[in-house]
Amino acid sequence: MTIFARLRTLGKAMLEESVDIEEKKIGKELYDYQQEAIDEIFKRLSNHTENYNLLFQLPTGGGKTVIFSEIAKRYISETGKKVLILTHRIELCAQTSNMLNEFGVENKIIDSKVKTLPDQEDYKCFVAMVETLNNRLQDEKLEVEKVGLVIIDEAHYNSFKKLFKFLEKSVILGVTATPLSSNIKLPLKETYDELIVGHSIAALIEKGFLSKATTHSYDVNLGSLKVGIDGDYTVSSSDRLYTNYLMQEKLVGAYEEQCKGKKTLIFNNGINTSVHVHSLFTNAGYEIRHLDNTNSEQERRDILSWFKNKPDAILTSVGILTTGFDEPTVESIIINRATKSLTLYHQMIGRGSRILPNKSTFEVIDLGNNAARFGLWDSYVNWHDIFRSPDFYLESLWNDRDIERNFTYRMPAELRAKFSKSENIDFNMKEEYALFAKQGLRPMAAIDRAIEHHTRICFENSSDYFEAAELVKLLEQDIEGRVKKYSYCICSSTDNYVKWLQDEYKRKLSLSLSKKFSSVSVED
Repeated sequence: MTIFARLRTLGKAMLEESVDIEEKKIGKELYDYQQEAIDEIFKRLSNHTENYNLLFQLPTGGGKTVIFSEIAKRYISETGKKVLILTHRIELCAQTSNMLNEFGVENKIIDSKVKTLPDQEDYKCFVAMVETLNNRLQDEKLEVEKVGLVIIDEAHYNSFKKLFKFLEKSVILGVTATPLSSNIKLPLKETYDELIVGHSIAALIEKGFLSKATTHSYDVNLGSLKVGIDGDYTVSSSDRLYTNYLMQEKLVGAYEEQCKGKKTLIFNNGINTSVHVHSLFTNAGYEIRHLDNTNSEQERRDILSWFKNKPDAILTSVGILTTGFDEPTVESIIINRATKSLTLYHQMIGRGSRILPNKSTFEVIDLGNNAARFGLWDSYVNWHDIFRSPDFYLESLWNDRDIERNFTYRMPAELRAKFSKSENIDFNMKEEYALFAKQGLRPMAAIDRAIEHHTRICFENSSDYFEAAELVKLLEQDIEGRVKKYSYCICSSTDNYVKWLQDEYKRKLSLSLSKKFSSVSVED
């Protein structure tokens, strides 16, 4: 049964609410940006009939499966040659095969069950995983000389390169959302002759094809994280950081501030962290499921079915849902990890970018300083420069120390509204510290001034001490940010000192407010 046949059984209303960009394209005209991309690709292919590698970039959610399915159909029709499509995961094989079928392209999946290919002459298109195809080519089970075009999905993975020696006479089209190699020692410019850049994330949002992300960044000290041989943070060091009490408290607080009641997907770096997140939310009274690559196929289907059908579902996961997973009803993404991979950063946020008739925006909670490192998800990225000079790009990224020192807390609009009676809610700790140092006064005077400022705005927006005390609770992040800035100024930023100073700050603020309201009562 085709995907539309299945959807029709659920009714027209369900179809309208659950269809994404790629599914909307089936059997209809291509969107203008998709047609432009296809025409540009064929223009390049017409000038290179063999031994040519072309890379195409399009953001997650832009419909790249639709595009290369149409390319496969058109290439077979125009040249009579065969097409081979490569993926790195079995789920992507099935999805790609289904999309090709919808476009009328008969295809055969070459998976681990296919040991021989006696019927290969019956097909013009094949879909295969890298390792499986490599084994069949080694065994000379597939006649690759009849393959004119090879399409590589998620081309930034370097596992595909081992196959190129078998495909020297073919034209290769790599497709990716982020043309930055997963292995910095094997840059894509050494594999592909040129890059075609599709429409940007911002352009697709403006045209109404992707939802707009609202990013909420929380300051996180990443000093304890270690970098592994793959260039990203190790699972073990991430587990230690993200399972500690303060980070778990920050995670729940961020969820309750920005995502409560919304369908939420949480990404973690380690299974241990995800299991802790599951227990944390369960104990807090929230319904949540955990998913990783150790779950059976049936367990995975059951969990994803539950996630799809429950409006306020929370799903905590590890790696497995960054590619090959599309659930348009996701309303919030929580990145409960740090990463040095631009590709992974885009993949995680992209899981929430699908549009629906009643969904044009989604929330992103960043608990790994990722937005500070890479920029906002929809910010302009010069992919041509990254393709040509990946080393320069990677070296230009801020390190964790610089990110933390330059982090500036911005009060969310909904919290700012609670301080509407105050004209100025901002406080520059660095400037205040410099002022007192210049006057030869004690450094702690800057902290005292910050407490005075918080006292004033809480007093101005409360009718009694108890209301003010509730506002103080909402200022947790602001207090944390001010104390950290101060600790950098005095070059003493040990975790124990910062924690002590934060507690002392809140104690003094509470005492200051108590005196303030007491004096008002006496005057009355």
